[in-house]
Amino acid sequence: MKQLIAYFSRADENYFGGQMKYVEVGNTEIAAQKLQKLTGADLFRIEMKRPYSPEYKKCVAEAVKDKKENARPELAGFPESIGDYDEIFLGYPSYCGTMPMAVFTFLEHFDFSGKKIRPFCTNEGSGMGTSVEDIRKLCPGAEVEDGLSIHGSHVQECDELLKEWEAR
Repeated sequence: MKQLIAYFSRADENYFGGQMKYVEVGNTEIAAQKLQKLTGADLFRIEMKRPYSPEYKKCVAEAVKDKKENARPELAGFPESIGDYDEIFLGYPSYCGTMPMAVFTFLEHFDFSGKKIRPFCTNEGSGMGTSVEDIRKLCPGAEVEDGLSIHGSHVQECDELLKEWEAR
């Protein structure tokens, strides 16, 4: 079985358990890299052509605006194809109760019919939100699992959690 880990992650100023902290690598990227070590899956980073602000509050305002407008931000690129992949791990931080609009852009670019999508979301307690339902709507021909919520402040210690989830 061929696997892909497609993920959106954000570094810079982030929210961690009630305080702001600057990070060079985003929580979702850390989780994606840990998952890649477990599975040997190919990695693809979903990146916006024009990223949100590195300042947390400005980033939130931009994300809220995109969500309200149901925007589809332009991406820096896409994998050439997902045709060879049977299983796609889809990682993202929780944005506005769902996934970042850039992930919507990514999902709408491909036909996921016949694929298994396994979502994982980093957050500070908000959980998966409506993201799994949103993925199911965007990818009607795919088998979409319920997903895994990872507490971002504890992403460095999520190895066992990922191992148990991946083995399901």
